[in-house]
Amino acid sequence: MIITKPLNELTVHIRHLVKNRLWLKVIIGLILGALAGLAINPSTGWVSKELSQTLGSWLNLPGDIFMKLVQMVMIPLIFASIISGLVSNVSEDLKSFGLKLFLYFIFTTVVAIIFGIILAYQFKPGEFIRSQGGFSGQELAVQSGENPEALVLNIPKAISNLVPANPLESILSGEMLSIVIFTVIIGIALTQIEQESARPVVRFIESIQKISMIIVGWAMRLVPYAVFGLMAALISTTGVEIFLGLGYYMMVIMLGLLLILIFYMLIYFLVVRKNPFSFIANIKDALLLAFSTASSAAVMPLSMKIADEKLGVSSKVSDFVIPIGAIINMNGTAMFQCVTVLFMAQAYGIELGIMNVVLLTVTVVSASIGTPAIPGGGVIILASVLKSTGIPTEGLLVIIGIDRILGMFRTAVNVSGDLTACVVFNRWYGDD
Repeated sequence: MIITKPLNELTVHIRHLVKNRLWLKVIIGLILGALAGLAINPSTGWVSKELSQTLGSWLNLPGDIFMKLVQMVMIPLIFASIISGLVSNVSEDLKSFGLKLFLYFIFTTVVAIIFGIILAYQFKPGEFIRSQGGFSGQELAVQSGENPEALVLNIPKAISNLVPANPLESILSGEMLSIVIFTVIIGIALTQIEQESARPVVRFIESIQKISMIIVGWAMRLVPYAVFGLMAALISTTGVEIFLGLGYYMMVIMLGLLLILIFYMLIYFLVVRKNPFSFIANIKDALLLAFSTASSAAVMPLSMKIADEKLGVSSKVSDFVIPIGAIINMNGTAMFQCVTVLFMAQAYGIELGIMNVVLLTVTVVSASIGTPAIPGGGVIILASVLKSTGIPTEGLLVIIGIDRILGMFRTAVNVSGDLTACVVFNRWYGDD
């Protein structure tokens, strides 16, 4: 078996930042950024709209640089980490590992969607909006959308499209799920060749990891300033009336995310037999960074470090689980999409039958797996979910106004789900 260096040995460039209370710096940045955003919001009357936009663009600069630095190395890091995890697990039953991980992700996603369906039908946030006049103040005819038979016929084609015919094209277009599948295929093939032939490739991959982590270390130095700027720019352009008008809907989403987090804590307690609140305390740095950036991909390197050093997860597990989880384990996003679809159906007065709800569940599971791990990724995919259920997409304009706030919370939940999966699979495949 080819032994690769644990990824936690490659994160020395960001270790001192965490030891110096990165979480505290992030909280301070969030608070100061929110205050600065309120100060330059045109609604306060202190600055003009033009000046507010100018100040917001400059305040957003550190955040833009941070996100682009992380996105720049994200594909090389995912490629190197997944292959490293596959090579490290060559002595294990790799087929069992991958199958169990996939089934675990599907199971938790379905649970999250069930939470969303129950909350949407229990609290009916869309009917509240409709009682206030709805999105347009008038009834809309039910659109037919795609019928279940057409969707079923499209499933084989959709599955085949996940395997990239041109990996370079997938990389250029940012099709992360196709990139993951391509990487897994390459990694498995690498485990099948002779050790001497594979060693140079493995060493090259280790170098890619190290270079990527150095760049991430540079980006992490910007985190407190990026958080300050991103929050200030967000608050400066967000009207208070949006939150008041959609507060009930937001409350339902928040409640669903809380239920998912409690579900993860229960899994942690049942698997590890330790206090789940200690788990939350150990991963707080990753949760705060996820909340600040609204991108689970941006938090991936820090999640790996925390899994290795604070949760005691074997590097061969975290190197494999977290990169894949950051792309396909989007339970907070799945719950958000489910509640939002039902919310909009209720707001438009569209009745969804049992078959429509079942179709919605299947569609959301599929859509959440392919959701981009970037800010706003949930809304990008949501349009296709709405189309499949025959609901007008015009209402998305209302959701976009508050999506960044909701995205911050659901990204934190998504990241906690990846770290929970690491703990679970470390019990089965970690080092003794």
